Amino acid sequence: MAGKAGREEGAQQPLVRSFEHAYRGIVYAVRSQRNMQIHVAVALLVLVGSLLVGVSATELALLVLVIVAVLVTELLNTALEFAVDLVTREYHPLAKLAKDVSAGAVLISSLGAVLVGYLVLADDLGPPTLEVILSIRRWPGHLTLAALGVTTLAVLLLKSLTRSPHAFYGGMPSGHAAVAFAGWVAASFVAAEGGAGRYAGLVSLITLLMALLVCQSRVESGIHTFYQVLAGAVLGSLVAVAIFQLL
Repeated sequence: MAGKAGREEGAQQPLVRSFEHAYRGIVYAVRSQRNMQIHVAVALLVLVGSLLVGVSATELALLVLVIVAVLVTELLNTALEFAVDLVTREYHPLAKLAKDVSAGAVLISSLGAVLVGYLVLADDLGPPTLEVILSIRRWPGHLTLAALGVTTLAVLLLKSLTRSPHAFYGGMPSGHAAVAFAGWVAASFVAAEGGAGRYAGLVSLITLLMALLVCQSRVESGIHTFYQVLAGAVLGSLVAVAIFQLL
């Protein structure tokens, strides 16, 4: 009997050790990775908030599912980074691409979790959401931030579609020009609608000159061509005009 018990204990030991190793891996990831710490903190807030507002069991299950998906993706991303660093410490395009793609997977899972969380909690957050939308319309600062944010996302999307070598340096279109001209349009709208009176034109002119100086610096430094800067300026202006007119 003692021998049989010893054999059973020996057979169960690897399973216990596997759980121990998994636990250590999770703890290490949370301790060492800032993004993992953010994911865990947000997950706790979402779960506590969902329980306070009284979501259904199905809705809670969906929230738990997307939270687990984000955490697992972040763990896999961390493991892949360790594996790549183990293979080579030197710069290699494929190693960088592997890390970028795994980081993209984390981003997609996070955006999906945000969308699911909003859909699940939309009914409970309905009045505040409507209030936020109304406050955006009332306060030009919100519109300005929205214009700059959407412009930045549009630049990143276009750079990925045009296969620009770097998301923040060079390529089509110029991100600096886009943001600068979005700022010019935003300042012009705020000055015109905010009671600046006769100084509205002066504010618009000054911000336009600043935007043009930004564009000039990008061309003279050789980071962008004239057409890349022009594309960025048009993009930023159109996005800002659309946001200020539609909201």
